[in-house]
Amino acid sequence: MRKAVVTGLGAVSPVGCGVTTFWQNIIAGKSGIRRIDRFDPTDQTAQIAGQVRDLTADAFVPPKEQRRLDRFSVYAICGAKMAIADAGIDFSKTDAERCGVAMSAGMGGIETFYGEAITLRDKGPRRVSPFTVPAMIPNIPSGLIAIEFGLKGPNYAVVTACASALHSIGFAMRSIQSGECDVMIAGGAEATITPMGIASFASMRALSTRNDNPEAASRPFDKDRDGFVMGEGAGVLLIEEYEHAVRRGARIYAEVAGFGMTCDAFHMTAPCDDGDGARRAMLRSMESAGLRTSDVDYINAHGTSTPLGDKGETLAIKRALGEIDSRRVMVSSTKSMTGHLLGGAGGIESVACAMALHTGIVPPTINYTTPDPDCDLDYVPNTARQVPIRACLNNSFGFGGHNACIAFRKV
Repeated sequence: MRKAVVTGLGAVSPVGCGVTTFWQNIIAGKSGIRRIDRFDPTDQTAQIAGQVRDLTADAFVPPKEQRRLDRFSVYAICGAKMAIADAGIDFSKTDAERCGVAMSAGMGGIETFYGEAITLRDKGPRRVSPFTVPAMIPNIPSGLIAIEFGLKGPNYAVVTACASALHSIGFAMRSIQSGECDVMIAGGAEATITPMGIASFASMRALSTRNDNPEAASRPFDKDRDGFVMGEGAGVLLIEEYEHAVRRGARIYAEVAGFGMTCDAFHMTAPCDDGDGARRAMLRSMESAGLRTSDVDYINAHGTSTPLGDKGETLAIKRALGEIDSRRVMVSSTKSMTGHLLGGAGGIESVACAMALHTGIVPPTINYTTPDPDCDLDYVPNTARQVPIRACLNNSFGFGGHNACIAFRKV
């Protein structure tokens, strides 16, 4: 079977933009969570989030173009261009019909929708922007990236809530393995830090209200966790067929080796009590990669910092890997630093997985201070760990019962 490998990485995140800055801050355990300053959050119950703060978007997207795009599209394009530059690929020397894009979002242009709804209410329908629809729809980044680079192969966007980016990466892997194409730009982006975005999740009591201590608010697997923290940004991988990458002398970070997806068929927002859907996704991912449970050294967990979610994922890992290997494997949640990027989460966390395999450093779960009897695995608490990794899993689970798992392997 043809192999799909990662040769380029792009990161737009609350802890830094560009893969080098992102990774240095992740392994240093730095939190990107702060009080929201994009709007006045005083009347919100949750007043904190992981905003992108150091992105020089003008270097990637002309200011005039930015005004016609939603923020999530700007993040996606910036991340894609970072990954392309990191890979050192020249698309003018590739077959355009064998290069594609799979860029996802869970919610898409909520900032545009919110702003134009206010315009409609206050100024009437004639003042609604003609760019409203193309700015809102989740598939537009995939199309725009393809247009700019002339990529005429597979092009799609998967919308499965917080599993969206991993589904795109998984389908991109399959497109390469099947022989349909040689290069795919894949990942996810999200930008929902708006009054509506925060209020919507807060009304579900899903968000942390640790407003007095933002950097300590996202605390996956810790007994005192009280909900997730909203994040934003983009994580993008440039994935190539192995021989294609070797022929052009590309640096290879890791192999995208396996993909598993399942559905809980249980509840609109709550995870399965027994973690069965997540368990099956992990098993299918390992099976498609030809991995045994003993081959997996690290899991980048979904780990959102919600009471039910972290407990369910812990149980799922135990059931998937068994008693011996679940106690041996290292598990961490980089959401403790970035917050939860929703549809972009699997993208930025896949960047972390590729870097973990490439550098032999496992990122920590920060803010882990009080063990929870229901969450009793090795969560790499507070400090990164330098140790060779043979293979790792990346989990993403979304509303609607969507479960996705990608297996990465060292090359």
